[in-house]
Amino acid sequence: MSAPRTMTGTPLPVVLAGARGHGRRHVDNIRRLAAKGLVRLAGICELTPLTEDEFGGELPEQSADLGALLDSTGARAAVICTPIPTHTALALTAAERGVHLLLEKPPAPSYAAFRRMADGVAAAGVACQIGFQSLGSHAVPAIRALIAEGAVGRVRGIGGAGAWVRPEAYFRRAPWAGRRRLDGADVVDGALTNPLAHAVATALALAGSTRAEDVAGIETELLRANDIESDDTSCVRVTTVQGGSVTVAATLCAERADEPYVVVHGTSGRITFWYKQDRVLLQRADHGPEELRFDRTDLLENLVAHLRDGTELLVTPDDTGAFMQVVEAIRTAPDPEPLPDDAWRRVPGEDRRVVPGIDALVAAAADRLCLYSELGAPWARSPHHHLPEEVSTR
Repeated sequence: MSAPRTMTGTPLPVVLAGARGHGRRHVDNIRRLAAKGLVRLAGICELTPLTEDEFGGELPEQSADLGALLDSTGARAAVICTPIPTHTALALTAAERGVHLLLEKPPAPSYAAFRRMADGVAAAGVACQIGFQSLGSHAVPAIRALIAEGAVGRVRGIGGAGAWVRPEAYFRRAPWAGRRRLDGADVVDGALTNPLAHAVATALALAGSTRAEDVAGIETELLRANDIESDDTSCVRVTTVQGGSVTVAATLCAERADEPYVVVHGTSGRITFWYKQDRVLLQRADHGPEELRFDRTDLLENLVAHLRDGTELLVTPDDTGAFMQVVEAIRTAPDPEPLPDDAWRRVPGEDRRVVPGIDALVAAAADRLCLYSELGAPWARSPHHHLPEEVSTR
């Protein structure tokens, strides 16, 4: 898409909506880019204003009203890192003012809300980057090039695995945490849609199936060990229009925390990508294993480059359409099944619940492209099947 150019050499004035929690990373990143002369933090939108101690220095203008703050500061870009149900309305508030966007993932809690946001942004003619940082990794195009040249033969499928540890307090950190709905509004917080959403989005990117119309069908198995609404132990299998298969398994109840990864299974080898580390292991017939490390492009820096000189955006809304089809499948699936009491245990002194054996099951799902029920997990139920509605291919 074409976008209005900002003046070369002039720092881009940015407003940050949501500066606590995960938003602190955006504060640090904006400071990093400000030191390079690329951006200037013009304002912070928070319901409860930050103190200077919290912020760690002199504060810019603050307001609980994003629209008013954008108007008063003259900001040209907004970083939105707020609760999931607020994303669409805040993104449209910015777009209506001609303000460009970095919108945190997941971009919306439903496919309808996503479409409303994406269409509104497109109509306003503003640039919008979705915050899947893993898709800024230079490993993604490198792996796609390896696949295209047949380095591992014909691709049989792509797996993803995320075995993470989260205390019970994690689900009490905010009113929307661990919820599927709140006050009648969709939230769809869950292992695959929020903390380990990158595993799903990255696997779809390696499959070359990122747009909504690339998805032919979705199977989900959603379970929970914690006393929450949403899933903390789940898996999904996406069948693509090309006939490919993407299977991702995740848990927040691991025995031991591990680095999440995606793996490309070929007929003559495999490519494993630890996406938080930008590290790749290439294993193929008649070759020794090769470990490769890559840089990554920061998504806000990429947005600035797009506005300055037309550099292509790395993660447009349409590039997350397939991921949003997964969110929709999870949203419309039956509520996650509570695991039986004998399937999980508390870790003494650690305020967390563990599902014994789940680490191996997550790895096996990614390795064999199978769902938990197909791997013989005694607590797994038959998968819920979701066929996406016909989507716009504008």
